[in-house]
Amino acid sequence: MFATSLSNLVGRGRNTVPADDIMDGRGTMPMSSERCTGCGSCAENCPTAAISISDDGWSVDLGRCIFCMDCAMVCPADAIAEVPAPDYALSRDDLVVRRETDVASIEGVLDERTRRMFSESLAIRELDTGSCNACEIELNCMSNQFYDAHRFGIKVVASPRHADALVVTGPMAENMREAAVRTDEATPSPKLIVANGTCAISGGVFVGGDVAPSGISDVLEPHIYIIGCPPSPDRVIRSLAKALGMRH
Repeated sequence: MFATSLSNLVGRGRNTVPADDIMDGRGTMPMSSERCTGCGSCAENCPTAAISISDDGWSVDLGRCIFCMDCAMVCPADAIAEVPAPDYALSRDDLVVRRETDVASIEGVLDERTRRMFSESLAIRELDTGSCNACEIELNCMSNQFYDAHRFGIKVVASPRHADALVVTGPMAENMREAAVRTDEATPSPKLIVANGTCAISGGVFVGGDVAPSGISDVLEPHIYIIGCPPSPDRVIRSLAKALGMRH
């Protein structure tokens, strides 16, 4: 009875989001306008010190940002609004954006050799190095009927020995350093390291606690930085598919 009902449900496919809709999606980020007076209220109230105001102007570090939009709420000039954001970057430095930044240029593609190896099929192993579990919930949804990451050749495996990529979530808790190194060593080369979410990229709200000061990069060397707190399932799929040139 259950098997028949499940088969009918999957067979209908009515609730599956079209692949083009996943690839055309876009998140948002805070950005200041010309009304900004440089008072610094946004930077003072940012819980992760993601905002900077200097001689070069206003900037936000998307690797630190948790997208709470507190900055917009405290701005006395109403100068901060939500604007389209990149999904990922291949360089940590590219995540620091300003008003004049070309968002589309941030989302690069990996080298041809890497794309040739992984663009048709990517087996990922999730590595939790101290997450609050929000990123794990979103990653679990990638494989459900609605998002169906398998359409893009993306699948989750149970062992790092079977993986092409480690998708790392959470800040690098000090007690997870050895486990992270061992997991990395158990993953066959060539492989990809993906910093998934603000905590993995920079430590997020856990900076100052018993975690590495710069996210997972203190222990592992990421190839892809996916922004978000947490990154949504479609953002993760979109980031991997774009960086690897996957067909859909």
